[in-house]
Amino acid sequence: MSATTGIGTLTVRPLDPLRDAELLHSWVTHPKAAYWMMQDAKLQDVEREYMRIAAHEHHDAYIGLHEGRPAFLMEKYDPRYVELTGLYDPEPGDVGMHFLVAPTDRPIHGFTKAVITAVMDELFADPRTRRVVVEPDVSNKAVHALNEAVGFVAEREIDKPEKRALLSFCTREQYLAARGVAI
Repeated sequence: MSATTGIGTLTVRPLDPLRDAELLHSWVTHPKAAYWMMQDAKLQDVEREYMRIAAHEHHDAYIGLHEGRPAFLMEKYDPRYVELTGLYDPEPGDVGMHFLVAPTDRPIHGFTKAVITAVMDELFADPRTRRVVVEPDVSNKAVHALNEAVGFVAEREIDKPEKRALLSFCTREQYLAARGVAI
């Protein structure tokens, strides 16, 4: 993926659990990443978690780059096998997604919206993807608004082992309509 936006070029590369662990540790333990639920994680915990993801055939992680520098984390997963197993009835073409924007001392207006747009573009670049599924914490109002802005529609609250989540879906058509693209 490479997307040139009003804030610059965004690209993704596969995450390397060993090489990227220290960087990820600084991101997921930052106070702004509270909803990532790794605030107290040690470096080895982060390394172990992303090695587990790298080894999983239905879960992938990527480092997002802004102008070539690490700036966000993207995960995609098959909700039939990861995160949402048994919590909803998956449809063919469903893809689960997580993203985390790196903490920064110099925020760029519109950056997070550009990141979620680039992530959605990447997911929908695969013609097999019919719908993106997310399950953020019900209390994460900022991400709910962001999800809605790119076309997600909340379906219902669900109980996951680690949180009460808002199960939401975004079809390709909903995403394109939210972006103002004629279908």
